[in-house]
Amino acid sequence: MLYSAVTPTQKRADFRAALASDRLLRFPGAFNPLSARLIAAKGFEGVYISGAVLSADLGLPDIGLTTLTEVAGRSQQISRMTDLPTIVDADTGFGEPMNVARTIQTLEDAGLAGMHIEDQVNPKRCGHLDGKQVVDDATAAKRIRAAVDARRDPNFLVMARTDIRAVDGLAAAVDRAKKLVDAGADAIFPEAMASLAEFSAIRAAVDVPILANMTEFGKGELFTVKQLADVGMNMVIFPVSLLRLAMGAAERGLDTIEAEGSLTSLLPQMQHRAELYELLDYPAYNHFDSGVFNFTLNPNLPS
Repeated sequence: MLYSAVTPTQKRADFRAALASDRLLRFPGAFNPLSARLIAAKGFEGVYISGAVLSADLGLPDIGLTTLTEVAGRSQQISRMTDLPTIVDADTGFGEPMNVARTIQTLEDAGLAGMHIEDQVNPKRCGHLDGKQVVDDATAAKRIRAAVDARRDPNFLVMARTDIRAVDGLAAAVDRAKKLVDAGADAIFPEAMASLAEFSAIRAAVDVPILANMTEFGKGELFTVKQLADVGMNMVIFPVSLLRLAMGAAERGLDTIEAEGSLTSLLPQMQHRAELYELLDYPAYNHFDSGVFNFTLNPNLPS
């Protein structure tokens, strides 16, 4: 009922323990708190919060327009809804190194289990758009050091994302990954890898967990969970998938209203009211109400 009974501190400790296992952890992207609850109900290992999704939710493109306040607020709403660890996209940290430090502590307070920060020039671009620019080695490392120094919970995961593959090639990505680990990154997110062999190259270069991004309609091929596990990936995100599915269904629904005048033909494709109530845990709320408001008024008592 209401929110998760597992504290953020415990979620982070559990996440670290899971990362130390041989399992590939699957993190579908939640586009709101209810979808996060569905991810948990379906048995996934974590919830991802995409910067592109947060931007789209506001009707904005993913070009660095969202603020730390917006990202932290929505992330808190999502994170507190399940017992699962949540990872959020923190773009370039919302400013210079001191802003990065503030970002880390704000996201800790919001209940996140971790975040990733990238090496793009600010303002950033979506990782699968052309025309990206990346900062130099020193600036990228400075962001990571600021993040690591600012965190108060050592289990809060500081992940470094590098977009340099699309700019300078695989060799540059391997070199950048090594330098980001040297700067203190707990994990590496190599964006826009072109093949399993490229993921393998990053795996061979660093000894920290690696995240694979399986976003649809991007520059990379969509690999299966097994394929990614076989090349040593530790986490996989499906960042925008649920939003794309939901928006596709919404568009088809609106078209059906226009064409048929009702949604009767789409009823089999909808989540039933009973399923929604089960996901929201209506019985627990009903039990709570019954336990609190269980009194009757004695009409003989003076008013």
